[in-house]
Amino acid sequence: MKGENASMVGELLQLDTWLAKHTITGPVAVITGKNGDMDTIGSAIALASSHPNLMACGLHIGRTAQRYMVRHQAPFRLLKDNKTAWPKQLAAIVVVDAAAPDQTGLALPHVPKCIIDHHATDGWNITEDDLHLKWDVRSTTEVVTRYLQHHAPSSLTPQVCEFLLAGLITDTGRFRHADAGSFSTAALLLEHSGIDYQRFIQDMEDAPTSPSDRGAVLRGLQRAETTEAGPWTILRTSAGTLEGRVATLLNGLGADAVVVSRTRNGETRLTVRAPRSSVRAGLHMGHIMNEVAQSVGGEGGGHDGAAGWSGDAHPVAAETAFIDAVARTSRKQVDQ
Repeated sequence: MKGENASMVGELLQLDTWLAKHTITGPVAVITGKNGDMDTIGSAIALASSHPNLMACGLHIGRTAQRYMVRHQAPFRLLKDNKTAWPKQLAAIVVVDAAAPDQTGLALPHVPKCIIDHHATDGWNITEDDLHLKWDVRSTTEVVTRYLQHHAPSSLTPQVCEFLLAGLITDTGRFRHADAGSFSTAALLLEHSGIDYQRFIQDMEDAPTSPSDRGAVLRGLQRAETTEAGPWTILRTSAGTLEGRVATLLNGLGADAVVVSRTRNGETRLTVRAPRSSVRAGLHMGHIMNEVAQSVGGEGGGHDGAAGWSGDAHPVAAETAFIDAVARTSRKQVDQ
């Protein structure tokens, strides 16, 4: 596959050996990131399909992922944060698409763990019993696709391919943040499954929204204001729901970065986006969100063009930390 090297092939073999060692002794939980986005859910469902002793589970299922879960009746166990009672016979855990333990939202059990991730930041403590696959790819579903291709090809059913493709499409922002490996993975999934891509992407984009959701998005767009942050221009607003959609829509309006805040039940969330031109000029949203977490607490991280932060800081304090971090970032001259 495009972009695959000997080191990656070797790590996939290590993953297969590690999974075989632990699934033979008991159940292994495949744990998702607490945001429940399509990449983490798709990765967990797909990986869990490769062995009967693997079970996908997590704290939350996002809207897009929920549609695919219902459509395919995919097995997934919803957990209750720190109240989760892990089975005594649990042999190990696999965590997919989470850059640190707190991004699962769970009190993780003290068993061997495998981390499969692609984020720039990393907060895991790895011991000799653990395995860590951290690849420079655009989505975790790319790693899982390559594992299944090499070691469990019969698991690449049309349904599993849909989960993987949806995770890849959403995490690359409809391929706006893709690279050659992303397109190669998409081509493999399409060829293997027979999915009609035009129909598939149309179905994703035609996700139903309620009148109240549409109103929330419109209000978020109407509230947008421009802020100068050193050499950068930021569009900022707030939204009560669907803040990712608001951020994506604003990201096409010419600003260097977009930040959308949301406050609910005492928790503040920032969702940020940056166009490719800003990334090439030096902005990395994942690193910026990590700086926000260091400044006001909470947890943050993500990709170069799309990231997030959550915590109990006041939204003004969190936004200010984001703006300050952007302002401190030097702007590189980039050839057009």
